[in-house]
Amino acid sequence: MIKVKVKLYATLRRYAPQAAIGEPIIVQVEEGTLLRDLFAQLHLPEDEVRIVFANGRLKEEDYLLQDGDRVAIFPPIGGGVVLVGGK
Repeated sequence: MIKVKVKLYATLRRYAPQAAIGEPIIVQVEEGTLLRDLFAQLHLPEDEVRIVFANGRLKEEDYLLQDGDRVAIFPPIGGGVVLVGGK
């Protein structure tokens, strides 16, 4: 088993209610675990995971987790500017 630190952001925090805001959760996974496997273990719906960093670097879901990795998972993010009067 290896341990990774996971931070869930925005709407994904509801999948780790035991974690204080801004604090990571420690997750134990089997060696050979990919990011996509971690999402399943945390019960994160695929359509709610958009951006993932491991150790500060953008990663794809086929990234092989390593002991001590720091993983940050973000949902789709909306926003922007509403223009009034076409300006």
